[in-house]
Amino acid sequence: MLRQGLRREHVLVVCFVSGLSDAILIIIGVSSFEAVSKALPWAAPAFLYAGAAFLLWYGWQNFRAALRGGQALEVSEVKANSLKKTLATCLAMTWLNPHAYLDTVVLIGSISTKYDNQIAFAAGAAAGSFTFFFMLGYGARLLAPLFAKPVAWRVLDMVVALTMWAIAATLLLN
Repeated sequence: MLRQGLRREHVLVVCFVSGLSDAILIIIGVSSFEAVSKALPWAAPAFLYAGAAFLLWYGWQNFRAALRGGQALEVSEVKANSLKKTLATCLAMTWLNPHAYLDTVVLIGSISTKYDNQIAFAAGAAAGSFTFFFMLGYGARLLAPLFAKPVAWRVLDMVVALTMWAIAATLLLN
């Protein structure tokens, strides 16, 4: 999302598709988490461990990128991707990502069981997701001068790596 916003490439579509995908996963989690947990007691732990493994791997990829460095974004030099390729990447990053299921179906689904008005809870979570994606996608243009410098990408990659590892550790230790 950040890269799409920095490149100013298909931002509206990517923000909308990402928000809609999250909203669908949130609705699935809120409407079915309790029933699925009772019927398939192994499902939540399986998602938890798969999500933690993905986060550890993704953190490692970002850590390696931070150590290698050398990346910068010169918008004028970047060849635009087709809308089809951009959407395929966007959909894959959501629907093939175990962490997306952990965040939306498992985490938000489990939290929703504590509330009486689950419809309002799901609507609020989905609205928050749309807000996040649109702020990230369109707010990225303000960061374009910063991310034209390779050191900014190294710092971002390191922050992402540490964040992914912290989330994985929290999942595994709790």
